[in-house]
Amino acid sequence: MSKLKIITVVGARPQFIKAAALSKAIASSNDLEEILLHTGQHFDENMSDIFFKEMGLPKPNYQLSINGLNHGAMTGRMLEGIEEIILKEKPDTLLVYGDTNSTLAGALAAKKLHIKVAHVEAGLRSYNMQMPEEVNRILTDRISDYLFCPTDKAVQNLKEEGFEYFNCAIQNTGDIMLDSLLLFSEYAEQSVSGIRKSIKEPFILCTIHRAENTDDINRLNAIFDALNTIAEERTIILPLHPRTKQKIKDLKLHNNILITDPLGYFDMLYLLKKCDLVMTDSGGLQKEAYFNKKYCITLRDETEWTELTESHCNMLTGAERDVIIKAFQDSIQKPFIETRQFYGDGKASYKILHTLLAHQQ
Repeated sequence: MSKLKIITVVGARPQFIKAAALSKAIASSNDLEEILLHTGQHFDENMSDIFFKEMGLPKPNYQLSINGLNHGAMTGRMLEGIEEIILKEKPDTLLVYGDTNSTLAGALAAKKLHIKVAHVEAGLRSYNMQMPEEVNRILTDRISDYLFCPTDKAVQNLKEEGFEYFNCAIQNTGDIMLDSLLLFSEYAEQSVSGIRKSIKEPFILCTIHRAENTDDINRLNAIFDALNTIAEERTIILPLHPRTKQKIKDLKLHNNILITDPLGYFDMLYLLKKCDLVMTDSGGLQKEAYFNKKYCITLRDETEWTELTESHCNMLTGAERDVIIKAFQDSIQKPFIETRQFYGDGKASYKILHTLLAHQQ
C-alpha cells in the first residue's frame, strides 16, 4: 500500500500546538506523509515562528503569508492559495484544526476538489452566530468526512444536528491539546526565559484577544477597569497580541498590570503551572487551565466548553466589571477539586492517526 498523503493546514497559535502532537505521531508512522501548509494568519514572530522552533514542528512546506485582511478577503485568498497546493500535491486527505478562517478555507478548498476533509476539534458549539469562529466551525463540520471530537458533548451536538445521517465518521478521540501538554510539559520545566526571571508569585495569568472584546471600547474599558482593580490585590501577567497591545496603549487603559509580548508555548505552560488563577477570552486556555487544575474566569458571554461551566471550574463573566471582580473573589482561595476526565486520556493523536489509516485500507 502506498503512503497516505495528508495536507495539514495551520494558521493560528492553538493550531500549532495541536499540530505538534499529531505531527509527531505521524512522523512515527511509515504509512503516512504529511505536507504542512501555514496560511500565515498569525504573522508576528512571537505568535507563530516561536511555536515551530520550540515544539520541533517541521518547517512548513508551504507558507501563504496571508494576514491583516478582513474576513472575506482573508478567507478568499486562503481558499485560492490552498486550492493551488492541493492541485499540485494531490493529497488523499486535508486536515484542519479548530475554527479559524484557515480552517474554513482549507475545508472548502478540499471539498470542492473532492478531497476528504478531516476536522480535529469538531462538534463544538457556542450558539453565538455573531462569532466568526462559530460560523467557521459549523460550516467546516458540515463538509467534513472525519469529525474528530474532543468531548462526549461535542459528539452529542453533532448527533442532535443530524450528522449521524450524513456520510461522515464521528469519533470522540479526546482533546489533542491534552496530548501536547503531556508531550511538552517536561521540556517546559527545563526551558529558561526572561519572563520566568521577572515574575514573582502569586500571580494571575490573563489573555485577551477576541474581537468581541478588543473591538468594543465599552467592553474593553469594563474588562480593564476590573483587571486594574484586581491587580491592586494580585499581580496580573497579561501577554498581549500586537494589535490589542497597541489599542491598550492608545486608550491608556492599563495601570499596574504586567503586560508582556506574546509568549511561546513553553512559557505559557510554565505560567499555567505556577499561576493561582486564569482569566481569558481564549477557547484553548480555558482547557489548559483545567488540565493544570486552575479555576478560569472567562471574559466572554458564552463558551463552547460547557462541561467546564457546568462543573463550576469555569466562570463566565462577559465584560461586566463587578461580575469579573466577584468571580475573582469567589475563586482565588477556593481549592480545585474536580477530578473528572472530560478530555480523554492524552492519546487523541494516535486515535486520529489510526482512523485515517484504517479508512484508507
